[in-house]
Amino acid sequence: MSRCAGAVRRSWRPLLPLMLLTQVVPAVAVSLLSLGMGPDATMLPADGSLPEDYLSDLVIYGVSVFLVALAFGVVQGIGWAGGTWVVARQAAGQPADLPGALRYGARRCLGLWGWMLVLGVLVGVGFCLCLLPGIYLAFALALAGPVYLFEGQNPVGRSFRMFHDRLGMVLGRVALVALAVFLGSVLGSVVESVGTVPFGTDPFTAPGTAVGAVAVILVSAVLVVPVYLVQLVGLVVTYAEQRAQEGPVNVTRLVAELG
Repeated sequence: MSRCAGAVRRSWRPLLPLMLLTQVVPAVAVSLLSLGMGPDATMLPADGSLPEDYLSDLVIYGVSVFLVALAFGVVQGIGWAGGTWVVARQAAGQPADLPGALRYGARRCLGLWGWMLVLGVLVGVGFCLCLLPGIYLAFALALAGPVYLFEGQNPVGRSFRMFHDRLGMVLGRVALVALAVFLGSVLGSVVESVGTVPFGTDPFTAPGTAVGAVAVILVSAVLVVPVYLVQLVGLVVTYAEQRAQEGPVNVTRLVAELG
């Protein structure tokens, strides 16, 4: 906890705008798309039948949101990679600013995004088989992102190895990060869901309701920013601790490995 708090104190100035640009903006865009394109379930006939185009509209809506979220995953990858660069460099006493973080993130985002897709598929299959395998895979693969950024190869295998070699240590740290992410995400979702109710299922039909809905979505997305910071810093610090357990390593070497 002290290491994470120290990293946040050193790095919050470049990390805060980085998270706003690369995490909040995509989240707001996906929420607005979901709110504006979603089929209106309240307009279904009372007899339980479906309108002629309801299912096709639902499929188009689902595919559109998925593709947009997939594309914005690249933008989010810029934030995760750039944020890791900031935390590592400032821990080594080296300068790190927002433009530099964006440049580094843009250089590494595609590879990180590709691995995040692989991890998402693995965890998703685990949840489909049963809840516990999905939770296990989510924890065991939690360090795959830092492994890719620092080591550049075999993030899945290395993350598994780190997790099992020091199970109690890694599990405890990742569990704290997961708890913070879960609670923060629930808070943001509740604020957005409750806040948009007064504006109806299609708030974009009138300027006043549209402005209100957008304002609620923005506020709820900004409330989740601390969650992004906890997730980023917590996983990077956990990874660095495990590297130190494996053998002599310092932050200067870790910064050099980032490239």
